[in-house]
Amino acid sequence: MRIHDGPFIGSAAVASGLVAKHELRSDFASIFPDVYLHRDVEPVLTHRARAAWLWSHREGVVAGLTASALHGAKWVDDSLPIELVWPNARPPKGMHTYDYRLLGDEFIESDGMRITTPERTAFDIGRRRGRVDAVARLDALGNAMPLRVADVDELAIRHRGSRGLRRLEAALDLHDPGAESLKETWLRLLLIDAGFPRPRTQIPVPGRSGETRYRLDMGWEDLMVAVEYDGEHHRVDRPSYKSDIIRMEYLHAVGWLVVRVVAEQRRQEIASRVRDARESRLR
Repeated sequence: MRIHDGPFIGSAAVASGLVAKHELRSDFASIFPDVYLHRDVEPVLTHRARAAWLWSHREGVVAGLTASALHGAKWVDDSLPIELVWPNARPPKGMHTYDYRLLGDEFIESDGMRITTPERTAFDIGRRRGRVDAVARLDALGNAMPLRVADVDELAIRHRGSRGLRRLEAALDLHDPGAESLKETWLRLLLIDAGFPRPRTQIPVPGRSGETRYRLDMGWEDLMVAVEYDGEHHRVDRPSYKSDIIRMEYLHAVGWLVVRVVAEQRRQEIASRVRDARESRLR
């Protein structure tokens, strides 16, 4: 047990003589009951996930958004509650526990802990979260690693009668691993809800020698109309701003019409601009 590297069970460390009781109180912080981390270490999600697993006597299974982050999905905030499959109706603050039925092939071992497989993780995310968030989180998981919708559908059949299966089905139908941010998923769903044909994501734009020079967030290749979400970095990062100017000039030169969207715009305004852009190519 290396008590300075990560979370550990305090009582076990004291019993084994690795740390004295007064040192445990002064030099370490309690993450969950009887699970400690050195005060010099800023706890991130991986620390907290391991701490939750230790708290469950090493028998719980990390699940949900926590598992998706451990599988490589981005945009999972370090401060979110740790999700754990463990039959405890009164988990400590900072943790959510679920008394799910998990079959033997629905979890794997990762870094010594048990976590739900990508497919089981998707199954739980898709049926427990709101529509936009569920699709965005599925997109993030699928962007991080291969995720076969058919495998998740098979889990739904296996767990027929579970809550949220219709929600899961709807989220899987909209899943697109080409989304590279939560906002890109939000924008894609906005376009679909506005009645536009489903846009293709990560459209390659070749350079003059034929290699892919740029990729467009989403759009319709037949009309050469693209829609992109502009985040804060486009305004505050000068090198990115300069590169973006060059990129937009090239896209315009080869015939692409790009509708750029920022967070402050209303849904109706975005839909109207996209409709105008599409209609301009249909005239």
